[in-house]
Amino acid sequence: MNTFETSGGFERLDVYRAAIEFAGLGHELDSKIERKNEELGKQLNRAMVSIVLNIGEGAGKTKPRDKARFYAIARGSACESVAVFDLLHTFQIITDDDHTRGKQLLHRIIAMLTRLCHSAQ
Repeated sequence: MNTFETSGGFERLDVYRAAIEFAGLGHELDSKIERKNEELGKQLNRAMVSIVLNIGEGAGKTKPRDKARFYAIARGSACESVAVFDLLHTFQIITDDDHTRGKQLLHRIIAMLTRLCHSAQ
């Protein structure tokens, strides 16, 4: 086994754990969102899945340029999720507390992904 497999790999990354936490929040809110605005609900689901999957795929790459590309895609999806959360809040589909919690997680995720993009290059 290589070091990546024995160390727990990307699942131990703080950014991955934060992305999973955000996906959990999105899943909690999913039925409420889908009922009131199906399109935004689907968009949020695509974006939050993209964040998690691209972090995982980027962590598995060995070339710095490849890592940076996947982390940048994840960061773009996180930024998209911020915009979706703002719309959901503006349309009064999610509460102030859910909006704040989601955006705090997303800003943390974006900051970590930005650092990962720069360090991978």
